[in-house]
Amino acid sequence: MLPLVKVEGSIAELKQLFLESAKEEAKQVAKKAGKKAVRKVVKTAKRAPSAYNKFMKKELKRLKKLHPRTKQSQLMKKAAKGWRKKK
Repeated sequence: MLPLVKVEGSIAELKQLFLESAKEEAKQVAKKAGKKAVRKVVKTAKRAPSAYNKFMKKELKRLKKLHPRTKQSQLMKKAAKGWRKKK
């Protein structure tokens, strides 16, 4: 069991510390279980979505409502054009 400590810093700094400690713990577990365990644990730590990802999610949802029978590939093209215009 780990002792409790007071940590100060921004949310981004705390998140980074958490991810680093999670990776270290995964490495320790992997030594016992094998290399595959590290890959599984490290993959669970995800990055925050970028501005592009957020835009595409909203834009695709909007386009699907407007054009429900259009193929996904065509909707992606329309959304990508919207991103280029926005930039």
